Order: sequence, then C-alpha cells, then structure tokens
Amino acid sequence: MGIKHLLSIEQLRPDDLEYLVNRSLNLASGDAGRDRTLDGRAVGLYFTGTSTRTRTAFTMAAFRCGAATISYGPRDLQIATGETIADTARVLSGYLDALIIRTNDSIEEMWAFAQQDEMAIINAMSENEHPTQAIADLSTVKEIFGRLDGIHVLYLGEGNNTAASLALAVSLTPGMQLTLVTPVGYGLPDSLLQTAQDLAHQHGAQIEHHHDVKRLPVEVDAVYTARWQTMGVPKLEPNWQIKFQPYSVTPSLMAQVSKPSTIFLHDLPAVRGADVLDEVIDGPQSRAFRQSRHKLFSAMAILEWCIAGAVRDPRSRF
Repeated sequence: MGIKHLLSIEQLRPDDLEYLVNRSLNLASGDAGRDRTLDGRAVGLYFTGTSTRTRTAFTMAAFRCGAATISYGPRDLQIATGETIADTARVLSGYLDALIIRTNDSIEEMWAFAQQDEMAIINAMSENEHPTQAIADLSTVKEIFGRLDGIHVLYLGEGNNTAASLALAVSLTPGMQLTLVTPVGYGLPDSLLQTAQDLAHQHGAQIEHHHDVKRLPVEVDAVYTARWQTMGVPKLEPNWQIKFQPYSVTPSLMAQVSKPSTIFLHDLPAVRGADVLDEVIDGPQSRAFRQSRHKLFSAMAILEWCIAGAVRDPRSRF
C-alpha cells in the first residue's frame, strides 16, 4: 500500500476522517498502540516555527509506534543554502517514510515537498490550515459525548488555521454543526468558507459564520477559542485587540451559551486574560488539556494511516 499525504482536511473523505477519529480514540483508550505498527520506519520533523504540543506529540507518536525520528530546524536543510525543495524531497524520500512540516508560511512549500510518492508529507500547521489539530478536536468531542452527530460547536475569535481545519472537518461529519463568530476582517477566507459550506451541504452538516457577538447560539455542546495571534505573529492593524475583546471567553459568556453538559476547548497555547479567562480554562467545563493530550493519539493514528494504511484492530471499541 502506498503512502498518503495529509496537507488539508479537504483531501480526506468522510470515512477517512471517521477512521482517523476512531483510531485516535482506540489509541487513547489503551486498547491499542502497543503493537509498534511502524517498527523499522523513519520519520522526519521539519519545524521552522515554535511548537510545544505538536512537535512533542509527533515525536512521541513515532516512538510509540516504533519509528525512529530525526528533527530539522529552519536552517538545517540545504534549502536554506539554495537547494530546491524538489531536490531536497527527492533525497529525503530515500531515507524517510514521512516528513512532518510546520511553518508560518503558506501551504505551497508543503505541496512542493509532496510531489513525490515515496515519503508521506504531513501538515503540522501552516498559515492556511492545521489539519492534525482538527482530528484531535473531533476525537476529544467524541470521547466526551460518545458521538459527533448532533453536536454543536461555537468557535469564537480569529478565523485562523485552526478554525479553517475545524470548519472543513465538521463539514465532512454528518449531523455536526459549527458556528464561527469572528471580528470583522478576521474571519475565514471566503473561498475556504464556501468550500466548507458546500461540503457541509453535501454531507448533512451545518457551517455558519458571522461577526455579531450579540447573536450567539445558546445551549451549544462546546465553546472553542484559539490564541488571537497565531504562532505569536503580530497583526498589522493598530489597536487590533480592541476588535477582539468582545470575543474573549469569559464566565459570563459561558453561562450565556451553555447547558449543563457544555465543555470548553482551546487548541493552546492560551493567552490568559485575553482569548480566555483563567476561570474558564481552569474551570469545571474545560477540557482543553485533555484535548491537548489527544494530539498524541491523533498523531499516532495519522502516522500509521499515512505510512502503512488503516489498522484493522479486532480490539477496536469504535
């Protein structure tokens, strides 16, 4: 079976996404993951930006699956001295089974790496999308509620790469609903929103996007936010924080939109006192740190799927 790239959630079919979520949950349950499904394989991590959770999760995921790892920083590959991406990818594909890439730039560099079929390329976050985060998000939600059908997520804040991948993932999940409420000028790109809404219509999901914090849905199942400055990159607009302040997740906002079972999610890192207050992220509704833990299990599932294909484990609970 050939390798598969994962650069965008849009590449996945609904059954692919469902498999990755369920496999992540099997791994999280402890019923799987001790079989060293990638024994003898090699995984590279090429991170040009900072990372705590994603880099650690993929390194440990490779270790748990039996694969060796090698890490590259922004100046470690000869791309930095003028070698083409095509030549670098051709060389690395002779050594590695997968290359995990994180960058602050667009996804175009990753697509250039993916113009070969011997080494899987995995998007560990780009300016455009964060697909591996979305798989961890859906795994967290399904673990808590036992289902995704009928689940309504409210996302507040910037329409960034996390929001983009979440919208695409929800659009492939029948019966799921996502409402994104963002400041004017900081929403999802029109083309991506249209793609997500078209896919949602096709698969029986629902995506809504607006900017009015006075028109929030109530009794949602999950409230989700992310850091307003993705990867710490500053915004060009002076006093942009003023636009974002009404979108902060506060105890009063949680009370306004919650029902007894409502949870709070955050992709982390959080900027406490800005995108979320301490009382929320440390409160009883918060599942942000369990969500972070799921990045490990989703990374294991993704590595297996991209390198070796789907694992049909008779111990599976999902």
